[in-house]
Amino acid sequence: MRKIISFMHISLDGFVAGPNGEMNWINVDEEIFDFVGKRISQTDTALYGRKTYQMMENYWPNAGNKPDASNHDIEHSKWYNGAHKIVLSKMLKDANLAKTTIISDNIADRINEIKQMDGTEILLFGSPTTTHSLIQQNLIDGYWLFVNPVVLGQGIPLFVDIKDKIKLNLLTTRQFSSGVTELNYTVDK
Repeated sequence: MRKIISFMHISLDGFVAGPNGEMNWINVDEEIFDFVGKRISQTDTALYGRKTYQMMENYWPNAGNKPDASNHDIEHSKWYNGAHKIVLSKMLKDANLAKTTIISDNIADRINEIKQMDGTEILLFGSPTTTHSLIQQNLIDGYWLFVNPVVLGQGIPLFVDIKDKIKLNLLTTRQFSSGVTELNYTVDK
């Protein structure tokens, strides 16, 4: 069965964005891009909430074609265009979007159907509202977190309204020269 892995940058105090959705505190560099790119290149499916999907769709399809495109932009654009995208949204309609599935209702049933299909892990990129919804429905199988060395004090937390304890098993950890630490967990179900 395929697993859903939540991929997030997180502050030391547990926030995934500032109070107004700010992400200017996230520390990324070529070392992190290269590390993340290797794992993402082995993944065939991305999961997004509507806002994150629209942000991605506005940038990545053509990012690799720009004259000043970085190696990261070229590689990630190529991956993005080839990956299947799943979007949780009540507002978007599936208007023959290439390699895209819109899920607007029966989320748990539809996600569980997709988890049964052939393919690799499903990476849930950012999307705090979607992540919160999937946590509540016990649909996340792992967390791939990049802990940034910053304390925000307030913002959008990764974990909210947790009804039952979530036990995690640490798989890997890595320290980057920027001070960011990668923590890769599976959910103990």
